[in-house]
Amino acid sequence: MTKCYSPVNLKIMMKIPTPTLNATFAALADPTRRAILQRLMNGEATVTELAEPFNMSLPAISKHLTVLERAGLITRQRQGRIHRIMLAAHPLREATEWLSAYRDFWEDSFDALAALLGDKDEAT
Repeated sequence: MTKCYSPVNLKIMMKIPTPTLNATFAALADPTRRAILQRLMNGEATVTELAEPFNMSLPAISKHLTVLERAGLITRQRQGRIHRIMLAAHPLREATEWLSAYRDFWEDSFDALAALLGDKDEAT
């Protein structure tokens, strides 16, 4: 059975993205930042450790980390000159929930279309 999505339901389901959600998607738009987050899934790392696989300067990596930090996707712990970076997954959960609403809508729409096409095939 498919759900009925009225325009009102769609507005409620797909509310206007929050500034946090916008910052999350902006941060995820860059492949370097996505790679940094992927690395942090294995555990915390220093800025130097995060910079190793990239052909860029430490200041360039720091700029990427600043974007991730402003989006709430990482946290930073300072121990003297050493900065330990950790993944903060909460904003990713909000993005996943937002995307999930779209996935559910399109899956239901395709199911309804398949059912409609199936009815037409049986009538022929």
